[in-house]
Amino acid sequence: MKLSAREANGYFARPDADKTGLLIYGADAMRVALKRQQTLKSLLGDNAEEEMRLTRMAAGDLRKDPAMLLDAVKAVGFFPGPRAVFVEEANDTVGLAIEAALQDWATGDAQIIVTAGQLKATSKLRKTFENHRNAYAVGLYDDPPGRAEIEQMLKDAGVQNISGESMTALADLGRELGPGDFAQTLEKLALYKRGDDSPVSHEDIEAVAPRSTEAALDDLLNVVAEARSTELGPLMRRLEAQGTNAVSLVIGATRHFRTLYAAAAHPGGAAEGIARLRPPVFGPRRDRMLRQAQNWGAPKLETALTVLTDTDLQLRSAGQTAPGMAVAERALIRLAMLAGTR
Repeated sequence: MKLSAREANGYFARPDADKTGLLIYGADAMRVALKRQQTLKSLLGDNAEEEMRLTRMAAGDLRKDPAMLLDAVKAVGFFPGPRAVFVEEANDTVGLAIEAALQDWATGDAQIIVTAGQLKATSKLRKTFENHRNAYAVGLYDDPPGRAEIEQMLKDAGVQNISGESMTALADLGRELGPGDFAQTLEKLALYKRGDDSPVSHEDIEAVAPRSTEAALDDLLNVVAEARSTELGPLMRRLEAQGTNAVSLVIGATRHFRTLYAAAAHPGGAAEGIARLRPPVFGPRRDRMLRQAQNWGAPKLETALTVLTDTDLQLRSAGQTAPGMAVAERALIRLAMLAGTR
């Protein structure tokens, strides 16, 4: 049977011990691995491997010895409790062995958990699970985690006191990070808040969020928008060392100043303009961007956008000979000096 994405998240958290098996497949190996880990932990508990209630096998080994899966499924465990056999990186070459084990499965046998990469709709392995009356197949796609999934991940990590705004900020972070990095960030958040019963704040999230090139770019753009031109040089060197090129830097700056302009030019004022931004901006970053928009004003922001557009065209010009980062740095210095004028 097939499980939808909404049904699957609930099943991963509370798998049915009476089911024959589960196939989890998808192009993102990390996403598949995280859901498999969650399922096995929920199904077997924390000490399954130590108690020999979990048997792992690679698809390559199963291909050489097709009978080993059924033997493991039928084996009687020494310790009481549910058992499972996990087949990793399966594909259609082991489909017959897995199909045979599913057909011979009986109540009391170990559950069969299989992971695979991306499978076509015509895949024999996928059809075996989808057509089985007591087994499930789940396809994972590169969609960001939804609110319900994030809430479950927070609950599993031990974080429960979280406001609506902070949940929205985490959802935005989930769209930016890969599944592994996002899961690790939530684990760090749980450790960071250990012993602290206060609600999770934006400052808490910023403290544990990974520092990336985007974060370094934000630091640079804040320096420019706040007329701190003396701090530009070290941040430019940092971004250059991280592999940022001049065109990407100017595109990021244009995006930032366009956002400030949208706020500053709003008929209801900068505060209302910031409130209507999509995607929304929250917490200290929102307050900071509001101050920047108010300090600049729409006319100066129009000038800044003109400077950035001209710089972008210059960098992309076929006749451009000057070093790109030097051209971008000169433009940002001009903007920082413009920010300091009245």
